[in-house]
Amino acid sequence: MPARGVYERGAIEAILDEALVAHVGLVEDGQPYVIPTLHARVGEVLYFHGSAASRTIRALAGGAPACLTVTLLDGLVLARSAVHHSVNYRSVVVLGVASPVQGQAERAEALRAFTERLVPGRWGEVRAPTDRELKGVSVLAMHLREASAKVRSGPPLDDADDYALPVWAGVVPLRTIAGEPVADPRLAPGVEPSGAVTGWSAQRSEQAPS
Repeated sequence: MPARGVYERGAIEAILDEALVAHVGLVEDGQPYVIPTLHARVGEVLYFHGSAASRTIRALAGGAPACLTVTLLDGLVLARSAVHHSVNYRSVVVLGVASPVQGQAERAEALRAFTERLVPGRWGEVRAPTDRELKGVSVLAMHLREASAKVRSGPPLDDADDYALPVWAGVVPLRTIAGEPVADPRLAPGVEPSGAVTGWSAQRSEQAPS
């Protein structure tokens, strides 16, 4: 619905920064493809990556027009009539052409942004990628020149005559939560989760908001 459009850059960036997964779509030889990917925003540039051997990644790197989307699901909207059921959500669509990141330094910076996007502070705890690893990953960049958001919030919108129906209506809130960290079975003895990991997990825990 056009009325749900949001074009303020701060709102668009906030949705991109909160979402953990993006989907990138393109058309190649008449066939549409949509692939999930991790993404990270650095200023006006949105990075995403994939295997250097990926056919889709190669097509995007070759200049195929792309559409990148993210969606945050905030709640189930239960109306009194079947047709007015909906969801509360925040989404962003970015249109453009992705450019391959060639320099090793910028490629490493993009991978740092991906890692920090998952768990802030994690990059400083782990082994940095080797030159060979960097060569095996294709990193693409899209500028946020053409980006827009759509947002739905609030209660259901029923027909006037339906508000008197004896049917419960309202919103069931949804949110992504984190459970307790589960150790790798091959973890070296005595190694505990870092403050970055436990802090992020606690922040996204099952504790109900006040």
